[in-house]
Amino acid sequence: MNSAPRSPGLLPLVFAPLPLGSIRPAGWLLNQLRIQAGGLSGHLDEFWPDVAQSGWIGGSAEGWERGPYWLDGIVPLAWLLDDARLKAKAQRWMDYILTHQREDGWLGPVKDEATGRYQEYDPWPVFVALKAMTQYHEATGDPRVIPAMQRFLQRLDRLLDEKPLFDWGKHRWADLVLSIHWLHDRTGEDWLLSLAAKARAQGFDWMAHFANFPHTARTALADCTLDTHVVNNAMAIKAGGVWYRQSHAAADRASVFHTIAMLDTYHGQASGVFTGDEHLAGLNPSQGTELCAVVEYLFSLEVLSSILGEPAFGDRLERIAFNALPAAFSPDMWAHQYDQQANQVVCRISEDRIYTNNAADSNIFGLEPNYGCCTSNMHQGWPKFAAHLWMATQDGGLAAIAHAPCQIETTLRGAPVRVIVETDYPFRDTVHITVQAQEGVRFPLLLRIPAWADGATLRVDDEPAIPVASGAFHRLERDWRNISRITLRLPMPAQVERRYHGSVSISRGPLVYSLKMGEDWRVARDDPPHSDWEVYPTTPWNYALRIDPDQPEQAVTFEERPIGATPFSPEGAPVVARVKGRRVPAWDIEHNAAGTLPISPVQSDEPLEDLTLIPYGCANLRVTEFPVLV
Repeated sequence: MNSAPRSPGLLPLVFAPLPLGSIRPAGWLLNQLRIQAGGLSGHLDEFWPDVAQSGWIGGSAEGWERGPYWLDGIVPLAWLLDDARLKAKAQRWMDYILTHQREDGWLGPVKDEATGRYQEYDPWPVFVALKAMTQYHEATGDPRVIPAMQRFLQRLDRLLDEKPLFDWGKHRWADLVLSIHWLHDRTGEDWLLSLAAKARAQGFDWMAHFANFPHTARTALADCTLDTHVVNNAMAIKAGGVWYRQSHAAADRASVFHTIAMLDTYHGQASGVFTGDEHLAGLNPSQGTELCAVVEYLFSLEVLSSILGEPAFGDRLERIAFNALPAAFSPDMWAHQYDQQANQVVCRISEDRIYTNNAADSNIFGLEPNYGCCTSNMHQGWPKFAAHLWMATQDGGLAAIAHAPCQIETTLRGAPVRVIVETDYPFRDTVHITVQAQEGVRFPLLLRIPAWADGATLRVDDEPAIPVASGAFHRLERDWRNISRITLRLPMPAQVERRYHGSVSISRGPLVYSLKMGEDWRVARDDPPHSDWEVYPTTPWNYALRIDPDQPEQAVTFEERPIGATPFSPEGAPVVARVKGRRVPAWDIEHNAAGTLPISPVQSDEPLEDLTLIPYGCANLRVTEFPVLV
């Protein structure tokens, strides 16, 4: 079985990620990764100085986190696509990093005395480089990686005795411990666990922080600290689970669920993420969420799925990946936002803005709106999602963590196995799985049944379909034929969730639906090969819905359309919803955003109109949380 060996000091992974390259995307997901490779991700190193001339490869530009961030996404993208051009880019970086390790073991650049642009021996950016290196090693088996990691961690072990973790590294210690545990799983060296304990002790105590969570409203500018920083919080979601492997403490495991609950309760959004226009920003759907937080939340859920094995993490993973992730990009992925909003009715540069402390251009689509961290960190979202769709079980089988078209090739119980997933999910409700194995080989498949999928059924070959329980993994174990076909049907009824000020959001399966708006894209800055874009509405947006939240099926109908080349676009939306509503004239733009939601129910004498909703991730302008009519 393709899983890491178990370590006596660490709890075994419930589900072990398959080595990078074992899963190949297919269908719409393959096309999405190709769009990414043809956009900013595949070309950023050709023109953006902080990657093209990074200090990590001997250049004179930024030598802190931006190069490693880009590398952490381009490595999985290159090997998932088996793209020679992207592999060569990643190989160039890895070769330079591995052949320029300092004599004392340090990886990467240190402080440039002329510019002073980054801190000497700041370990934080190396945490990111280690994540890229572990993926690269799994894909290539490069024998230089593990010795280089050992030498660096030995240097870090000594350094932390002199200078404990600080600033970003202090709050992001779980990313370091994750790589330490990865190495320990392969070498079994006890000193690595001592180093992990040292990092945990020096790090910010996220578990205690969320146990008595103080940030229950939008963060005031004067109160913005590293523990309110949205990306730190997205990374911290995995902290309790990462440490649970070593502590074995039930309280650490439980802290993960409490952390998510606190962020949902006080800052949650319909798309599955939480607000943070740099810092935690409350429940207002106009407030916004930073793209870095979206991709880091996804990675936290992928890690937690592996360590804890709970199906709920897969539900949330899909919710974010199919909604908040594509929403932050232009359809061609040549431009991105720093902040996306659930109610996003205009994207323009404006000094009069709603954000806590982000800049005037934070929600436009471009190369580097507001700040360049998202420009460098956004690349890991789709590739890591694809690489974690399936994982190995402890008893020699496979588990479906999330559903998307792909092909898996691995070895189970000594026999080669191929699993082919054919599906238009999440736009459709059926997943077809073909298992190709030697006659008589026996192993289990664990298929995640989402919590919303009441009435789900499963059929194997020509056998009668059977009901399967929602909110759980359905275990299917048998002696497999040469080819076996599984059909999983996940019913997707309309669902309504009560939101901010009594408003409602509408979902169907993992997809959240938003008002389709007319869009006028205008160039704000043009510097080929990229442009920065403002987006203005050309149709009304301030509607309240006529809907009974307890009987949404009476108010909402869905229409499926062909899945084209760019499904995450307004024109290419593979499914639309129809609903009726009335305009609320008093609800208008305030501070360059949709004004505060009227408290539902609302009265309106405007004409009743037919409205079209499309998936959240297809909409560049949108209303997602709607007032409800009296």
